[in-house]
Amino acid sequence: MSTQAEKKSKAGRPVRPVRRRTTKSPTDEPQFLVVGKVLRPHGIRGELRLEIHTGSPSHLSEVETVYIGENHKPYRLKSSRLHTGVLLISVEGCEDRDEADALRGELVSVPMADAVRLKAGEYYHHQIVGLKVVTDMGEDLGSVTEIIQTGANDVYVVKSQTGEVLLPAIKSVILKIDPPLMMVHLMDGLR
Repeated sequence: MSTQAEKKSKAGRPVRPVRRRTTKSPTDEPQFLVVGKVLRPHGIRGELRLEIHTGSPSHLSEVETVYIGENHKPYRLKSSRLHTGVLLISVEGCEDRDEADALRGELVSVPMADAVRLKAGEYYHHQIVGLKVVTDMGEDLGSVTEIIQTGANDVYVVKSQTGEVLLPAIKSVILKIDPPLMMVHLMDGLR
């Protein structure tokens, strides 16, 4: 589900991922943002070892409830801490290694209301996907259908009836994001 990857980007300047995935309501507005994925238990007291899917893992300490799994089962968050590149959390109802192991592979989410507040000019991926893309010369390129995370910067996949254009999410290419529109400058070689 990489097309719904969540990351905040600043009008062409990518920032560390905020969320990788969203759960959308029937109106296509996400209700939850994924902050991590349960990798495995940590220790014997039910602590969960998470792959981090947020650029602000410390923000989790401000959240009272996390939602685990596809059905978003609520768990009261007892603690969270960073440990060697992963996030360790402890939740009520998960008190031993076996209970923690049963959650292996599940996604951990927070409600949108509890998500990190973005600054002006920053967007979650779900806000970028679907934008209409036009060049600074007025040419309609199509719509953003996917965001590829390369490590260096995001790449926006723009599709139209005539083909596909890959746009690096850098300031010299992404000139302006003003939903529902993205204005870009096509540098030589981008077609």
